[in-house]
Amino acid sequence: MKSKQEKNMWVFGYGSLIWKADFPYERKVIGYIKGYVRRFYQKSTDHRGIPSRPGRVVTLLVSNNEEDEVWGCAYEIASENIESVTRHLDYRETNYEKKDVLFHPVNHSQLVEKPFHLFIYIGHKCNPNFAGYEDIDTIAGHIAECAGNSGHNTEYLYNLAAAMRTIAPKVYDHHLYELEVAVKQIEFLKRKKALEFDQHSHNIPVK
Repeated sequence: MKSKQEKNMWVFGYGSLIWKADFPYERKVIGYIKGYVRRFYQKSTDHRGIPSRPGRVVTLLVSNNEEDEVWGCAYEIASENIESVTRHLDYRETNYEKKDVLFHPVNHSQLVEKPFHLFIYIGHKCNPNFAGYEDIDTIAGHIAECAGNSGHNTEYLYNLAAAMRTIAPKVYDHHLYELEVAVKQIEFLKRKKALEFDQHSHNIPVK
């Protein structure tokens, strides 16, 4: 007889799945995979943008450093739900490919102590929505302006940053947090400009 872990399936969430797992699961375990980096290099033409103005969401890139870590959440899917959850994720993660990787759990209180294999979805460079190696300011400009069926692109960024601070408070994801700062700066300047315009239009002295 197979054990529960052998019969069930595990899926790794490193983007919106960290804070919004919209499928049934048995357990959620915090941890990381090695040899990858998380980047906002994937276009979103539906959830966080539209075809004429695509937003930016995360994908994974193979790192030159095998020790690099990407933190997230592993979800255990019960055997009876594997087929339906796989269909759901295959549709949700359009233009992403499924890959088997080794996951390192860190919360031993959840009775999962040893590394184990699970599935991840990666938007490879050859997929049609790969945006390329854009700099922080360029990506921030897209995120600050775009919205889609799931809401504004800024919500995706801020939710991911907040979730990462919750699950891995001692881990500094420089790409994510530098992007967060850049987008907040854009929003600040927009609010300042709008305020100055409003004051000018009502002949209110700008102090």
